[in-house]
Amino acid sequence: MFSRFVFGLGLLSATALVHHPAFAADARTLQIFVSKDKQSLAVYDGADVIATSKVSTGKAGHTTPSGIFSVLEKQKYHESNLYSAAPMPWMQRLTWSGIALHESNSVPRNPASHGCVRMPAAFAKQLYQMTSLSVPVIISDAEVAPEPVAHPNLFRPDLPEPPLLLSDAALRPAIGETGGEPVRLAMNSAVPPPVARAAVPENTNPIRILITRRTERETVINIQTYLNQLGFSAGAPDGLLGAATIQAINAFKALRSMQFKDDKALVSDTLLREIYAAAGKGEPPNGVIMVRQDFKPVFEAPITIGNPRQALGTHFFTLHAVDVENGRADWLGVTLKNNLSRQAMKRLGIVANESSIVTGGTPIADALDRITIPDGTRSRIDGMLAKGSTLTISDTGIGPETGAGTDFITITR
Repeated sequence: MFSRFVFGLGLLSATALVHHPAFAADARTLQIFVSKDKQSLAVYDGADVIATSKVSTGKAGHTTPSGIFSVLEKQKYHESNLYSAAPMPWMQRLTWSGIALHESNSVPRNPASHGCVRMPAAFAKQLYQMTSLSVPVIISDAEVAPEPVAHPNLFRPDLPEPPLLLSDAALRPAIGETGGEPVRLAMNSAVPPPVARAAVPENTNPIRILITRRTERETVINIQTYLNQLGFSAGAPDGLLGAATIQAINAFKALRSMQFKDDKALVSDTLLREIYAAAGKGEPPNGVIMVRQDFKPVFEAPITIGNPRQALGTHFFTLHAVDVENGRADWLGVTLKNNLSRQAMKRLGIVANESSIVTGGTPIADALDRITIPDGTRSRIDGMLAKGSTLTISDTGIGPETGAGTDFITITR
């Protein structure tokens, strides 16, 4: 209740209200939310607001992109590379293409910047001191706030197997018999001391997880991998349709001309099914899960998305607390408006842009319900979880802003 009061009061006064004990312990649990319609910024620790400020986002022609970002770089003083070396004190970079949070002496609480998020001087300095690299920054058209989410498909640390106690053991007959009755083991009523568990190494660096639809890149990587295994020289599995890959695809099709007589595209669903069948890999997956850590790719793996002709939506989750000993994870989630163009929907094979019509539940629950992750992949991610880890679910995959030295960046508008 107090935090919500602070939030409201902060927006009315347009000044930062910071509860220092709330953020001093661990910057990994912080999230920054920027609302373009309210021209406001709120800092959350879990579901609690600990600081607020007015802001100015991009004006017409220089609109601040909406989406999911993180702090990539911090500089106490920076000069713009794009706009006449304009000063940008207390700069916190969100994209390598030029979007950042920074101090300004002009924050009129209406769109006024060239795309960055301007903040008053005192607040910009306080925010800089609060954050660390990789802190999530969510910029939304309309105001949103994170809320606790519980769902069986969310990741959590593996719960250790309980030790087998003597009282759990079945009584077995002895080899000999006495008086016609088997002699049974005597059970001690005292509870034996607990069996010591192996120490679980704590992962202190949060991971970034992205669940999305497979793009041509992932499809081509699988085609190259399996064609190579089948004896066709498709080149290195790099996701690029180079000369060697094209030649291998055409050679594979030539041996199965009947299956491809009506298939004119170089890469198609028919090609993917035939290659998977020939390699003994079953049905081709339609989704992918990717993991990054410390701004670097760690691994990616195939997943399955149910009802793929319907949009998943855009959802963002943060792991506020994790208890490895008891296998518990406290996730918070938020849903952002899904702005898919007709061209994007056609490219992705989506015919319905609403993500909550499958079961009638919430968009977050319906999206999680439709995702199937192989057990091996899930176990690997479960073992990497740390406080501050994040999960993004998006239809649009990796955009051009995601690259070297970034977390997963998702642009929604």
